Amino acid sequence: MELKSKKHLFSLSENITYLNGSYMSPLLKSVEQVGVESISIKGNPQNLTESDFFSRQVVLKKRFAQLIEADSYQNIAIIPSASYGISTVANNISLQKGDEVLVLKEQFPSNIYAWKRRETETGCIIKTVEAPQVGPNRAKKWNETLLNAIHSKTKVVAIPQLHWADGTYFDLKAIREKTNLVNAYLIIDGTQSVGAFPFSVKDIQPDALICAGYKWLMGPYSSGVAYYSDRFNDGLPIEESWMNHEGSEDFSQLVNYNYNYTPKAGRYDVGQSSNFILTPMLSEGIKQLLEWTPEYIQSYCQSISEDAIKELRDLGCFIEAESFRGHHLFGVYLPEHLALSELKNRLIKNNIFVSYRGNAVRVSPNVYNTKEDLMKLVACFR
Repeated sequence: MELKSKKHLFSLSENITYLNGSYMSPLLKSVEQVGVESISIKGNPQNLTESDFFSRQVVLKKRFAQLIEADSYQNIAIIPSASYGISTVANNISLQKGDEVLVLKEQFPSNIYAWKRRETETGCIIKTVEAPQVGPNRAKKWNETLLNAIHSKTKVVAIPQLHWADGTYFDLKAIREKTNLVNAYLIIDGTQSVGAFPFSVKDIQPDALICAGYKWLMGPYSSGVAYYSDRFNDGLPIEESWMNHEGSEDFSQLVNYNYNYTPKAGRYDVGQSSNFILTPMLSEGIKQLLEWTPEYIQSYCQSISEDAIKELRDLGCFIEAESFRGHHLFGVYLPEHLALSELKNRLIKNNIFVSYRGNAVRVSPNVYNTKEDLMKLVACFR
């Protein structure tokens, strides 16, 4: 596929430079259209059939399973948020006093708070793997520190594939190998990577993969999907929805309660997971990603950002080496002679949108951006 901008497929304003996909993706026009059509369904509910409550779910789950190379769509659950997916996992892992849950310094709160509650409840220990000082080989050292922190007391490693603040990459295959040695769970927050960065369940074999849908999956807010391995097949869901029990497809029999859950991850679906607006919108976003592929998105983002990154480094900024970060998400750390407050003012003045996370200026382009967009960013640093 030729590397060229797909901006015409989005409704982004022409007078802005949006380099903030990690904050929230713009909607594809096709996803917007599905949303509009879906809203009209509620206007004429007589057209809804019983099968409509389930058919759209299956389509979404199959598309996400294909995106992450999962064998069965039945290992996929529909969730409203990353926190919901992480809490489901945390509630279904038996933790004892002294067990360690490894997390990363300044990782996203939704993958912290649930574990912190479990620490209070069980006496397990949240152990934070600190980030090395900003400088050469920072990500490599951070990966090594994480691997060395996994030992016999480690019960859970709960981390992202890419750090949300600056795109630092973590070698999940190596981490999986180490967790297998001590029989620890590997729980991945894929919100800032899956969709734009390759992820394979077959290769990594995580115990769970949690993804909010409104960033790199090109879906609407309050939508998401999660993969739960067979290790969670007998767990308890957060809520007892009528839809996550066997036989719910037959509405006439709902008066005859069935206390058996649907197979595998279906038990973890959020209530009203057939959401007639959000579910088809997220499904349409993933459909487009399957056509583009995450590999294409990485190649495209690399092609439009490499010259800008070189110039930023020449200005004294630190940006992690390519092999240890995403091309769609990277942090720019300023040298002492560049004032962040002045940079922010310049970016606002020029209608350039990025984020600020910790000490990093977080830049997150996608296929709707161009090389010129990145050079406009560089001009503000100058």
